[in-house]
Amino acid sequence: MCVQDAEKDMDNASTNSWPLHCHLLLATHMDKKGSFFRTSTPDTTDTTVQTSFPLESIYEDQVIADKKQNQMNLATALRSGEWSDIGERPYMEDTHICIGDLAKKFNYNAPGEAVSFYGVFDGHGGKSAAQFVRDNLPRFIVEDVNFPLELEKVVKRSFLETDAAFLKSSSQEPSLSSGTTALTAIIFGRSLLVANVGDCRAVLSRHGRAIEMSKDHRPNCVNERTRVESLGGFIDDGYLNGQLGITRAMGDWHLEGMKGTSEKEGPLSAEPELKLMTLTKEDEFLIIASDGIWDVFSSQNAVDFARRRLQEHNDEKLCCKEIVQEAIKRESTDNLTVVMVCFNSDPPTPVVVERTRVRRSISAEGLQNLRSLLKE
Repeated sequence: MCVQDAEKDMDNASTNSWPLHCHLLLATHMDKKGSFFRTSTPDTTDTTVQTSFPLESIYEDQVIADKKQNQMNLATALRSGEWSDIGERPYMEDTHICIGDLAKKFNYNAPGEAVSFYGVFDGHGGKSAAQFVRDNLPRFIVEDVNFPLELEKVVKRSFLETDAAFLKSSSQEPSLSSGTTALTAIIFGRSLLVANVGDCRAVLSRHGRAIEMSKDHRPNCVNERTRVESLGGFIDDGYLNGQLGITRAMGDWHLEGMKGTSEKEGPLSAEPELKLMTLTKEDEFLIIASDGIWDVFSSQNAVDFARRRLQEHNDEKLCCKEIVQEAIKRESTDNLTVVMVCFNSDPPTPVVVERTRVRRSISAEGLQNLRSLLKE
């Protein structure tokens, strides 16, 4: 799963001036006459907050009403589960996080819809970096001046700020020196924003079809190798600078030649790749897992397995446990962590596979051989 030059990880909606659910964000900052409210900036402290949907007084039609109902239904039905296991490793370096309302968690009064936050962090060289990112990344996001209006910019900036903060922390306490992958998923209204650094993976089930929401940052990826080499790094036997099996990570400041300074960027990047998607009624659940799971599951296989289990018991936490147990049976040798976010209260509906009729024929030579065999 490499990043291709022709691919665009962001939906078209993510490149305009209203990156996340413009009807929600616009509504939050407009009055009923359509004029913008003033919001607090470093130069002013005046802030006015209205309800989340004042635009309905302008556009009183069924489409807007349906959008509001769909958003309310999603917020009501959103549920998550998780499970971890040390696997065959001597130490547990995975960690994870599930926050239903990010602003409420940190006592921040944010307008509009609740922002839900989920993440999986796979540490290496110790667990300190993974735990530091888990505990601090959500706070950096919430405390950003543009939260929650410009989440894409906020998330990317917060990843880099968290990485810089870990540099400061580990410099003061060398025993903390380590690194971690980081994959987070934010749900805001009907938007799903996934940010990834490393080789954890997020997969969305859309009526049984697996949609990969992240790319694995591995040295064998053509685009990543090109980026690494352009920054003075190299790939040796499938490892970045002969040391790491991933090309993007948080931490690892102690590894010489990996992370750059403000003057020169290093080959190991903490900048996340983002993918934004608008959830539909066909979207069933999101699986976020560390690479120990993906070593023995393909994306579609994981979706198929999870759907069968949810159809049996509709318990997302138990489903995560069963995925981990199955990965152990399949002889995964890594730490194992799974987080699942379900978008409906009901289990997935069965998928009807239409079988195409294939005409079968036999060659003249084959027919002759068959006749000869029948005569014997």
